[in-house]
Amino acid sequence: MKKEKEKNLTKSPTKKFWDFWKNLLFAAFAALLIKTFLIETSRVPTGSMEKTILVGDFLFVNKFIYGSSSPRNIMFTDIKLPYFQLPAIRDPEKGDIFVFEYPGDRDDLEAKSIMSYVKRCIAEPGDTLQIKNKVVYINGKEAPIPKHIQYLQREILPPSYHEPRIFPKGSGWNKDQYGPLVIPKKGNVVKLTPQNIEIYRTLINRTYKRKVVKVKGNDIYIDGKKTVEYTIPQDYYFAMGDNRDDSADSRYWGFVPREKVIGEALMIYWSWDPSIPFSDFFRLLGSTRFNRIAKIVH
Repeated sequence: MKKEKEKNLTKSPTKKFWDFWKNLLFAAFAALLIKTFLIETSRVPTGSMEKTILVGDFLFVNKFIYGSSSPRNIMFTDIKLPYFQLPAIRDPEKGDIFVFEYPGDRDDLEAKSIMSYVKRCIAEPGDTLQIKNKVVYINGKEAPIPKHIQYLQREILPPSYHEPRIFPKGSGWNKDQYGPLVIPKKGNVVKLTPQNIEIYRTLINRTYKRKVVKVKGNDIYIDGKKTVEYTIPQDYYFAMGDNRDDSADSRYWGFVPREKVIGEALMIYWSWDPSIPFSDFFRLLGSTRFNRIAKIVH
């Protein structure tokens, strides 16, 4: 021990300088590996999951469970990067609160910017989903009700009320009366008709990365070729917020592709009042919700 102390005391200033930077780089590299392959962080910007998760909560996200991936974009930019993904321990399941890259608005090829969404997985690939009078049914059975589910509107929209923004386009459904809708499953072959093409139009266009679906009379064309069926290329999920009347979710923009799934929400590591501007830092710090820190989300 004494010899070690003597050795440290005899280090030159240059040696100490380089040792400091080596240790700093090692720590940064270790943190990067953890963030890339194990734990991601995510901030909750909207109230779609209240009261399960609040605006101003900061989450740890378990990336490893669904299959970690290398960075998908340059940090703080919308510049996409080629990435690889590790094998998953398991796929998302009904009831999971998962984090995914927003796939884009209902009729768009891609999102206007790269954003992470936090929602609850309501239906898995192959499930049939239906909503009757605000109540969710999966494969004909009432789905489990989240502990902190809330409805801001007491009135129930009737089946005759059509919301034009609802997915799929022209369905005639609304947020309280929805479906039945079969969630696409990898490998399934679906029959395409003018009546159901809007369920699959955006999905197909995004797979080709351009608008390739056209309807001419009673015929469907994909990339100029007449077709009557389509093989689903990957698994898809249906996501909803626990704040059911104030959630921009799959009812409005469609399915979550498996390739967009980032990880499972794990724990709240920090929480404060987001209405206070960061410039008023000490008041913002004073708004810390200590009762939410280290809270497991489920």
